[in-house]
Amino acid sequence: MHIPIENIYYLLCYAWNKLEEKERVNISVDDSMEIKDLFAKILINGTRILLKRGIDKSYVDRTQEIVGVKGKIQISASLKNNLLAKQNTICSFDDFSSNILLNQILISTISNLIRINGLNKGLKAQLIGLKRKFNGIDVIKITKSHFKQFRINRNNRFYHFLMNVCEIIYENTMPLENSDYYEFTDFTRDENKMNQLFEAFIRNFYKIEQKKFNIVKSEIINWQLESMMDSRYLPQMKTDITLINKHEKIIIDAKYYRETMSFNYDTEKIKSNNLYQLFSYLLNQEDNTERNNLAKGILLYPTIEKEYNLNFRYKRHNIEIKTLNLNNSWQSISRRLHQIIGYPS
Repeated sequence: MHIPIENIYYLLCYAWNKLEEKERVNISVDDSMEIKDLFAKILINGTRILLKRGIDKSYVDRTQEIVGVKGKIQISASLKNNLLAKQNTICSFDDFSSNILLNQILISTISNLIRINGLNKGLKAQLIGLKRKFNGIDVIKITKSHFKQFRINRNNRFYHFLMNVCEIIYENTMPLENSDYYEFTDFTRDENKMNQLFEAFIRNFYKIEQKKFNIVKSEIINWQLESMMDSRYLPQMKTDITLINKHEKIIIDAKYYRETMSFNYDTEKIKSNNLYQLFSYLLNQEDNTERNNLAKGILLYPTIEKEYNLNFRYKRHNIEIKTLNLNNSWQSISRRLHQIIGYPS
């Protein structure tokens, strides 16, 4: 399934809940652009905005040899190295510095992007120019844990968007064997990653863009079985998206598959497991409230071809199979998502 580059950017920004930042990091894209060039362009424009505002600084603990005294003297280390006779000491002190983890991740990601195999030459030149503006900041070997260690506050919140970009670049960059260069793996070809992205996009779209349902969440549903003594052996039921208001409830199961959905009579294309799962959600969430007993279930699939609207009914539950054409303009995608839940676009 080939999704236009511009729509990939929209999916990511909704999934990250970073629409405001998307508007600020305005980039022009065309369908001939490769996904690695998209991320390079986003990082270039975002970093330029950051540099205009001024990069973040913080107090960093440092221990080093200095002339005189600063902060806390490390007596043992100073004596061991015979420094006192030279009026030098080893001291520990706080230094207000830009050499902090946020900037280290950013400059290290830029450094790795420069060495991406096949990156657009013009973008590579711009990245090299940006790297020179980060004097005194260490290039580090990025690990997954680094993205859990930094702190975001009101004053540096724009960094969060850039860290989202850096993390997805990190996750999809692999070193080439016997080379200083990297290969960027196109995550849009990974069904599991795209399924997570599609689900997060749908959930956050409805959180942001509609007011019909005041609750939009992922819901845990308990099994309604007579004997629950061994319930620890049962799988957890957790919806992708549940929308709730005073009178209505919709459970959406968002399923991404690389192959375009096509509902023909000669071949089964609705995945039976998807339908069984949705049935389990609907039946086990029933209680003594009219809203839950009338809850609607929707299986939502992406497509790049034709839209489908299949409608069924089981007892008091409407069950719908819907598709979302990700090849359409963003306005059409937005309008379609509003229509699916009966909310005016």
